[in-house]
Amino acid sequence: MITIGFCSPSTPITAISPIRFARAKQYLKGKGAKMVAGSLTGQSDHYRSGTISARAAEVNELIHNKDVDIMMMTIGGTNTNAILPYIDYEALRQSPKTIVGYSDATALLLAIKTQAPACRVLYGPALVSSFGEWPPFVDETWRMFQEIVQTPIGGRVTIQKPQYWDDEAINWDRFLQTKQQRPNQWQATDQTVLTGRIIGGNLNTMYGILASPYFPSLSKTNLLLIEDAEKDAATVEKNFAMLKNAGIFSQIGGIILGKHALFDDLGTGCQPVDILQEVLGDLKCPIIYDYDSCHTVPMMTTPLGAMAIIDADQGQVTFSDF
Repeated sequence: MITIGFCSPSTPITAISPIRFARAKQYLKGKGAKMVAGSLTGQSDHYRSGTISARAAEVNELIHNKDVDIMMMTIGGTNTNAILPYIDYEALRQSPKTIVGYSDATALLLAIKTQAPACRVLYGPALVSSFGEWPPFVDETWRMFQEIVQTPIGGRVTIQKPQYWDDEAINWDRFLQTKQQRPNQWQATDQTVLTGRIIGGNLNTMYGILASPYFPSLSKTNLLLIEDAEKDAATVEKNFAMLKNAGIFSQIGGIILGKHALFDDLGTGCQPVDILQEVLGDLKCPIIYDYDSCHTVPMMTTPLGAMAIIDADQGQVTFSDF
């Protein structure tokens, strides 16, 4: 049995969405997991689960809890970067844990990966948003998460892409209608197979830690994972340009671009990959896009810092050394 401790370093989703929260806990308990609630469970301080110090304390309590195998975020938000200076990274260096989340949790994931690299850091499902989802999507998310978690430390695993995906904003609390199952295919701008150490996460979160000690050092051996959700074309262009102006794109060996849930093209007809290519301009950087470690469902789990071989044609990724 695995023990999952959950926390809310930004949005107070356990207070906002108690029905989906309860369903998510029941789903994981049904898979044999023991659940340990963070100290801010059920609490809300307007736009956040608690003060900066209270949110950091919630994370640190789970870090210090020797019974907790996996620390899972409940959802994302906006303000996780505020707690980073107060996290007990030394405790994680002494007793590494598995940490999982996505979206605004990117700030904490990258901070832990840079400050306590022995931790297994996963860009993957969050408790309420991911495991409160309905079948068959939640079952696929669980399957891919389990394949990663069950891989021995330093091991190797190959994950097949989901056969279908969707991004409809329905069925949050109660099931109202069946979601679409859109045929799934990864795409590439140039090379259909990219190899390197994968790092990154949510683009909208990265600008909150860029140029800080919590942002990873990059090299040509890295593949940069970028994903976002519910943004418009203007915001996407701005954020891609931010990375280019910061010199990030010139440092890396390739880009893995996740699907963009509920993207608003503002009437341009452009997709995020089109905007990214325009921003890159003459800078040669291969892209595999429509990757499923993102806000769409089902969600793949990506171990940050792992060696990755991503094959767009075969629709599979092999992770090793994580």
